[in-house]
Parts: sequence; C-alpha cells; structure tokens
Amino acid sequence: MTRERLYLFDTTLRDGAQTAGVNFAIEEKLSVIAMLDGIGIDYVEAGYPGANPTDTALFGEARALKSARLTAFGMTKRAGRSASNDPGLQTVLTAKSDALCFVAKTWDYHVDVALGATLDENLDSIRETVRAGVAAGRETMIDCEHFFDGYKANPDYALACAKAAYEEGARWIVLCDTNGGALPHEVAKIVSEVTVHIPGDHLGIHPHDDTGCAVANALAAVGAGVRQIQGTLNGLGERCGNANLVSLIPTLKLKPEFRDRFETGVSDEGLRNLTHLSRMLDEILNRNPDRHAPYVGVNAFATKAGIHASAILKDPKTYEHVPPEAVGNKRRLLVSDQGGKSNLLAELDRIGLKVSKDDPRLGRLLDEVKDRENVGYAYEGAAASFELLARRLLGTVPAYFDVDGFRTSVELRHNSQGALATVCEAVVKLTVQGESLMSVAEGNGPVNALDLALRKDLGVYQPYIQDLRLTDYKVRILDGGTEAVTRVMIESADDSGDSWTTVGVSANIIDASFQALVDSVTYKLMRSGAPAP
Repeated sequence: MTRERLYLFDTTLRDGAQTAGVNFAIEEKLSVIAMLDGIGIDYVEAGYPGANPTDTALFGEARALKSARLTAFGMTKRAGRSASNDPGLQTVLTAKSDALCFVAKTWDYHVDVALGATLDENLDSIRETVRAGVAAGRETMIDCEHFFDGYKANPDYALACAKAAYEEGARWIVLCDTNGGALPHEVAKIVSEVTVHIPGDHLGIHPHDDTGCAVANALAAVGAGVRQIQGTLNGLGERCGNANLVSLIPTLKLKPEFRDRFETGVSDEGLRNLTHLSRMLDEILNRNPDRHAPYVGVNAFATKAGIHASAILKDPKTYEHVPPEAVGNKRRLLVSDQGGKSNLLAELDRIGLKVSKDDPRLGRLLDEVKDRENVGYAYEGAAASFELLARRLLGTVPAYFDVDGFRTSVELRHNSQGALATVCEAVVKLTVQGESLMSVAEGNGPVNALDLALRKDLGVYQPYIQDLRLTDYKVRILDGGTEAVTRVMIESADDSGDSWTTVGVSANIIDASFQALVDSVTYKLMRSGAPAP
C-alpha cells in the first residue's frame, strides 16, 4: 500500500527562540540546522531576516543543506503599501533561503484591532505577499495566525484568508492555533471543513501547547487531512511552547495507525539519533534535560517496581510501548527499596557483573540497598555509587586509597585588596600504597575546596584523574529541623564525554558531600583501569 507523505517543519530557531531565557548565537543556529538536516526534517525555519542582526547575518549567505529547505520567516505586507514598497517584505524576499513563511492575520477581530485595516485590505495583503514570494521563485507558505479562533468567530472570513493564499499559489497554508486554546475534537472538525475548500496536501498545522494538547492537536489535524506539521525540538516556544517534534516524530514513525498510512523524511537512523539531538539542544541552551520526556527522557524507559522488571526481562513489550533503542534511548531497571532481584540482576548484568539468581550475595546486596535507602540513600539516581556498593560486596573494588581524615574551615577575613571576603579551606589526609599524603586547597565554598584537595595529590594514581571534573551538585534535606539528614548527589564527568552520579548521606552536609566525592574519584579510577595496589 502506498503511504502518503507527511512533511515536518521545524521552527525551533524562530518560534522556539521566543522561549523565556532562550537565545541562539549564529554558530548555535548553524549547529541546530545541521542536526535537523541530518535526521531528515523537511523545513527548518531559521529566523526572521531584518528583525535582528543574527537572523539577518544568517540569511545573508546561502547555506548548503542535504535535504532540508531553509526557511525565512516574515510578515505579509502592510496595508496601504505595495509589495515593492514594503521594506520588511523586501528584506525577506531577498534572504538567501529556499522557502518563505509569512504570518497573516485571519481573525477578523485582529485585522480590525491589531492591524487597523479593513477586511478587504488584509485579503489584498495576503494575495500580494504570496504573489511576490512566488514571483521571486521561492516556495511560499502562509501561517494563518489565530486561525481556529478566527474560524470560530467568523468562519467565512478565516476561510477566505486561507483560500486567498491558496489561489495565489502558496505551497502550504498553515492553520495556527496561536494561543494554544483549541482542543483535539475542535481541530479535527475545523480541519475537516477546511479540506472541502483546500486540498489537505496543501494544509499544515501549527499548534501551541497552552492546554497541553499540542501534540494531540497535531495528530488530530493529520487524521483530518493536513500533511504538514510545524513544531519545535523539546517543545520550545513562547508561554507553554509548541508541539514537540521529539514526541511527534517517533509517534508518526512507530505507531501503526500512522506508520502504515504515512511516511516522513526522517530515516530510521535519524530516529535513532533523536535522543542525542534532544539532549544536544539542551546542552547548547545550558538547560537540564527533562528526565521524564516521552521517548527521549532518561526515565522514559525506567522501571522501578520489581514485578514490572521481571516482566520486562521476559518480554520487553509488556511494559515498553516502543523499543527504547529505536529512538536512541535505553532501558533502565532502577535499583531501589522498591526493586527486587530482577532489578538487581539486570543492573549487575549491565555493569558487567555476572551473578547467579541463586547467589546468596544477591540477597545480601538487596538488603543492603534497602537498609541504605531507608536512611536516605537513593541509588536509582546514583548508578556509580550503586556499582561501587555492589562491587565492594562482591570483593571486586580495589582499595586505591584510604581516607585518614579531612578538615574544612570557613573564615571571614580581609583579602589582599583590604576588603572583607569569605575564604574556604580544606585539608585532606590520605594513604596511597603505604604513603601518607596531605593536600590543602582553597575553594569557592567548603565542598569545592574539599573536591580540589581530594584530587590535588593521589600519588601514583594522579594521572588517572587529571580530566575528572565535578559538573553538578544537588542537596536535599530529608528531615526538617536543625538535626536534618542531608542527601548529596554529585555528577562528575571526564574528557570521554561520559558522566556519572554518586551519592552521600549524613546529618552533616560536608560529610555527605565528601562521601559522594570519594565515590566519584574511586569510580573514575576503576573505569580508567587504574592498577590495583
């Protein structure tokens, strides 16, 4: 059976850039464009030439892409001016792009209040803008702003706007739920009515997520006839964001009701790169990835309950709606006080420890995990500390060094400029292969000072930790009051690009931090192949 083609339009770099706190430098935009082009996205809307120096520079030269069509965004010409006498329109028309997307008012209320134009003047603006784009030899599309609100208020006029663009040769007429207030049943009904006048293979959908229905609205629109979907990576966008292409793409490619009817430009290999792409965007924006994001979140295929883990080991389809590796993710069977032997066996197998399900040490390890989590440890989020705990019980962790003691101090004193400043100092005493070592360091806070002192001199093991660095530090107070128990989670990384998390628990935050730091250094030595003493 021949499948229909769906076209994917990414507006991360334009609409997504309206997210609070998000800004893209031109180098970052080029990096995102390359990643989107690499997985098979059809259109990449990279910005609004003339609106800011970054976008103007980006569209100032041609960009060679493999398959994606670089798209410039703009507005329809202003009422009372010709297309040739509208500087904003001319800037977009001369941009070095493959396609043009113009936003047009389609709600009669906005035409009157926002534009201060007549309804006929707005229709003329749409016609002349599309005519100019087509005459420039560019694939032209109209983004019908507030289309669903406009259609509810005045269906004849909203439809007239869409038809005007289509009749002048627009390749796509995109129906936009600009304020994100439409619901799936409304989208399906209105799209079905529009397809009576405009073929579905010329219609697109651009939903916002203010009701949490953007992905559902996009799928409803596809079911009703549209063949282009506009969205953003990780659902970026103003207010609550846009439809999340990272959720939509796997649904379209893996769910039978869409997979069997439609095809997209995203290859299977591109789909397997989706998790990496999603996390790379967060890295560029210096944001923490959503651990519970559908398909790509680190917890998207994580199972904690022991009975579920047993079922997954026998048949992954029992609790996984798609194979995690299809989207570049991986299964996680979490070790916790709620997990059973199946979780432990799966995690031990993952880290390369082969243990029989009848091995009595397995029961002891499970009891140890539950006892420790009872006092505050959380191994489901600290896999490195769990691995060390398991290997210590199994006798496979070398004693690289012994901690003989540590001390921290915080002092308010005058610095060299004569100003009062807080100085934090740490002293760490270790024994490494029979040699006593003491290191002193100052840091930006007592934990940073401890970290620097611990890693300052490990004797023969120093070369193995040269690229070790602390990348994240989280503290959680488990019980209230002045005698509260504190849990510290530390994320570390090295030049290999890998990262790992360790945990420490104590009534003393410095002690809890030091436990996590020691585990981090020990884990780094073990994974670096440092020789046992």
